[in-house]
This record gives sequence, C-alpha cells and structure tokens, in this order.
Amino acid sequence: MGRLTAIVLGAAAGGGFPQWNCRCPVCRLAWARDKRTKPGTQASVAISADGLQWILLNASPDLRAQLLATPALQPPDATERGSPIVAVILTGAEVDQVAGLLTLRESQAFTIFATAETIAALDANPIFNVLSTDLVARQAVTLGQSFALPGGLTAELFTVPGKVPLYLEDDDPELAAETGANVGVELVCDSRRLAYVPGAAAVSAAVLARLAHADVVLFDGTLFTDDEMVATGTGTKTGRRMGHMPIDGENGTLAALAALAGRRILTHINNTNPILIEGSNERRKVEAAGFEVAEDGMEIVL
Repeated sequence: MGRLTAIVLGAAAGGGFPQWNCRCPVCRLAWARDKRTKPGTQASVAISADGLQWILLNASPDLRAQLLATPALQPPDATERGSPIVAVILTGAEVDQVAGLLTLRESQAFTIFATAETIAALDANPIFNVLSTDLVARQAVTLGQSFALPGGLTAELFTVPGKVPLYLEDDDPELAAETGANVGVELVCDSRRLAYVPGAAAVSAAVLARLAHADVVLFDGTLFTDDEMVATGTGTKTGRRMGHMPIDGENGTLAALAALAGRRILTHINNTNPILIEGSNERRKVEAAGFEVAEDGMEIVL
C-alpha cells in the first residue's frame, strides 16, 4: 500500500504574503519581520503516492521559488535533465492558478488535467503555446469522473460555487455558479482521501457531502470577514464579490464545515487576513474551532 503525501508549496492568496505593494496592518508586521508572522507564497500543493512522481495542484506564479524550497520536486540525481513533476491539476484559470505553467516550459514532459472551461482559457491565450504540445498534453477532465494519475493516485474534479477568472468577467458576473470554471479536486490513495478547494463562494450540500468523506480538507481561507479588504482600505470588493466566502460569520467557513470529522486546513489566505498573525484573536478563534492554518512547507502524510 502506498501513502498519500502532500506538501503545501504555498498557502497565500494572489500577491503572496506580504504582498509586494501592501502595508496593511498584517503586511506591516511581515515587512518588519515580526516573529508572529511567516511570509508565504501563492497557493499550490504537491502530492504523491510513491514519493517519486509528483502532481501539482495549480501552478502558482511563485512556482520557481517553491521548487527551490522543496527538495522532493528538484531534478533527480541520476539525470542531466528531468523532473519528478509528472502532472498539473488545475482548479481554474485564474492568474495565480496557471501563471506558474510558464516556469515549466523547458522541454519537460508532463500532463495538464483540467475542466474543458479551463483548457479553453489556456488554448485562447497564445503565451501558453511555449508549452510544446509534443511534450505537454492538455487533458480535459469530465466533472465527477475519476481519472488515474501516475504513482497510484486517482483524482476527481467536482464543482464548487464560484465564478470565472477575473480577466474573463463581464459587467455582471455570476458569483456562485456551479460550473467547470471553479472546481475542487479530490485525491485518493487506497482508502485515504484529500480534498483541495482553494476557492469557494459557498458550500453547497453536494460539496459538503463530498468533503465529509475526506481525511484532510484544504479549504479556501481567503478572508476572515467578508468586508475585510474594504475595512482595511486595500480594496473595494467584498470577499463574496471576489468569489470567496469569509471564514467567520453565520454563513462562513467555520460554520459551514463545523461537522466535518477530518482535518480542516485553511489555505489561499489573503495578506490582509489576521489569522496570519500567530496569537491573534482571529487565529485563536479558528484554532478553537478545530481548524489549522496552512503555511509554506507544511507536509501532510496519510
């Protein structure tokens, strides 16, 4: 029997932590190297069932730095060129989910798995043609249908309420649609299950039922409160307008996932979110509810 190993390559939302142009109260502490904060790169996870062949869950703009920080993903000793990365699974086509694909353009074979909507977004942007089709296959995956991955893993993509990428929005985007534009991924190794949901506008009954079977759930922790960016003067949109439900509140993540029995780990955390401060009231509330806060380099073994 294999074992499922996941490495959190990055746990921050778009822009990373601290964000390069931000001095919100949380970023201010990070810039000052306050020991209560830990800098983080943009959200991505690497997963393997054999420790040799690795699958990326999204390819963040920080991928090169993440590879440098993760020995398991570096070229094997026995080769002049090569990589243990054999596949990338995309949960959407947002910039912070796909920009790292450009880092993987040096004549290396791997497969991109995504929904038809996400594959279409890649196909429509000629910059991704730097990934040679002779080496990098783009495989559209049917929602709800299991598919095999190298090393003994199987995966399944499932719809999560959300919206299309920002650059594809029209004047009146649907904010909690259940389409292939925003999905979660469930990874299975023998009887062990890990679910990765970096973006969720809400938790539907179907999503909750699926997550109930997971041993570990890595879930959208973008903002603590819905109006966080408005209140801090760092933006004009609420979390829900951006396609992310808040952690706190009556309809927030803590309440929605309270009944889950497995490990619940918050990821894709925005730089304004006070749970990034160890010992903060918000961090204590999250931990008291049985949730963990992901950080770069975190390793999960099932």
